[in-house]
Amino acid sequence: MFEHPPSPAPQAAFDLTAIGRIASDYPDKFGIPRQPGLVPAGRAVLHLLPPYDDPLAVRGLDQVSHLWLTFVFHRSPQRWTALVRPPRLGGNAKVGVFATRSTHRPNRLGLSLVTLERIEIDNGVRLYLQGHDLVDGTPVLDIKPYLPWAESLPEARAGFAPDAPPRREVRFTAQAMIAIDERDDAGSLRELIRQVLAQDPRPAYRRGAESRIYGVPLRDVDVRFRACDDGADGIAMEVVEIVPLAKPLD
Repeated sequence: MFEHPPSPAPQAAFDLTAIGRIASDYPDKFGIPRQPGLVPAGRAVLHLLPPYDDPLAVRGLDQVSHLWLTFVFHRSPQRWTALVRPPRLGGNAKVGVFATRSTHRPNRLGLSLVTLERIEIDNGVRLYLQGHDLVDGTPVLDIKPYLPWAESLPEARAGFAPDAPPRREVRFTAQAMIAIDERDDAGSLRELIRQVLAQDPRPAYRRGAESRIYGVPLRDVDVRFRACDDGADGIAMEVVEIVPLAKPLD
């Protein structure tokens, strides 16, 4: 039974339309959490687009705490490869693309589980989200409620990523703290920086170059940091400078 592939579909391509776009704490791909839920301080707003911005379309959604978002990796190249190098494997070992959540996929589709904080329906429809992994401007194709009784499977196997990634110690220089404390959003920005850098966003192939300064764009600032070989687990992330972004990222 089912030994032969199905007959070719009459239509090889499908038309998909964005129902909304994301306004995000992450203006650039670098530094974005590699999975949803790893940075609860990350905030985003999903703005529904006409004609999907009808309040009737979200009736009852305020009773749901978490959402599945289907979206497009719109800043990834329009190509795919059969083998990819997951960061969890050090950026060297290759596995099949369908065994990963790589952005280099045949259709560039992503799936993210996010927390729904609230919904606003005055002058359009806006969904306020938390704990996401979406770059600013991400086109969203669909929204579905998360059902824990159907979709929470603690016994499931997770291949080469069975556990959450380790978290690094994060500290701030006096100069960086002054720059943060001058802002109205100092508390939330500080926590966002701490949670993002705790994941060690450096490219896997660059790790070991502890003197290098990296920059992670968050909100409207460039967070410049380096790795120090003296953290509690051997490596700590040190924020050395907070500077305004030179210009909005495309």
